[in-house]
Amino acid sequence: MKTQDTPFRTIVDVPKWTEPMQKGQQFVLLGSCFAQNMGELFQSYGLNVVCNPLGVTYNPESIRIQVEKALERVKNEGQGAGGKEQEDCSGCWYSLAPRPSPPAPLSSLFFFDGLWRSWWAGTRISDADEGRFRETIQVAFRELGEAIRKADWLFLTLGTNVCYRLKESGTTVANCHKVPAANFDEVSLDLETCTKTLCSLVELLREECPHLQIVFTVSPYRYKKYGFHGSQLAKATLLLAVDKVCRLFPKSVRYFPAYELLLDELRDYRFYADDMIHPAPMAVNYIWKRLTESCMDEGMRRYLHDYEPIRRAKKHVAHILPSESHGIAEEGNT
Repeated sequence: MKTQDTPFRTIVDVPKWTEPMQKGQQFVLLGSCFAQNMGELFQSYGLNVVCNPLGVTYNPESIRIQVEKALERVKNEGQGAGGKEQEDCSGCWYSLAPRPSPPAPLSSLFFFDGLWRSWWAGTRISDADEGRFRETIQVAFRELGEAIRKADWLFLTLGTNVCYRLKESGTTVANCHKVPAANFDEVSLDLETCTKTLCSLVELLREECPHLQIVFTVSPYRYKKYGFHGSQLAKATLLLAVDKVCRLFPKSVRYFPAYELLLDELRDYRFYADDMIHPAPMAVNYIWKRLTESCMDEGMRRYLHDYEPIRRAKKHVAHILPSESHGIAEEGNT
């Protein structure tokens, strides 16, 4: 056997899409940290993309709630609702009225540790001023709803099947905002619940945006918090649920194997960041390369190639200029 015939890694097959992405199309990416990584790559090439306007989200229930409320808001405004909310639960987090599914974005507001926040948004969206925060959260939901309605492609990256629910109301939150753990129930969604949640989300999107193509990925990020065995069980649950949904909706839903590319093809700690948990930039770029090869048409790939010098120049300038984001708190895991 010749040396070149002896592979030193297993190659994950990524079949070419028969209807690939095109440069002029619009994209939305939602989900975990890995969705953020990929979304930033879309943005760096000047593509028309909206990525996690409400912050990173990890579990199927939280993603479904964000999409549902965003589309509901845009629909209500289009019908002349004027942005009026059905409920106003201002005040401390512990005073939220007990109802399992609040009807509108503002009903998720709460005040904690000197800042106004939303249970359905990440930690980056917060403000000491109530009025300003209300406007910010409404704009974020509106941006997401309008982006989904206009999008050709929606990427949903699932991180874990573990979600957190407020004990007082049963509401699933997108982020715990460092509120004491005693106020939450930690719930591991089983396969049936994950599948039903994702199916209801797909059905909603098919009804509201019939032209939309949905791409599921499972984040290759490992959750040390739940133990590595627990993390694997969570990923297995998500993979089985996504596979079922793809089989049920073959014309609208597809799967991109980001998880398998890192764990089965790269599978080496040199492809991980210093924490040995997150993918390193090298790994993210490799997964992006495989996405471009299999899921984008020739015109879009040519555009990316031609845009690369501009992208590098912008990156160089960004490194020279002082950071404007100094002091901004990092998005926290739930």
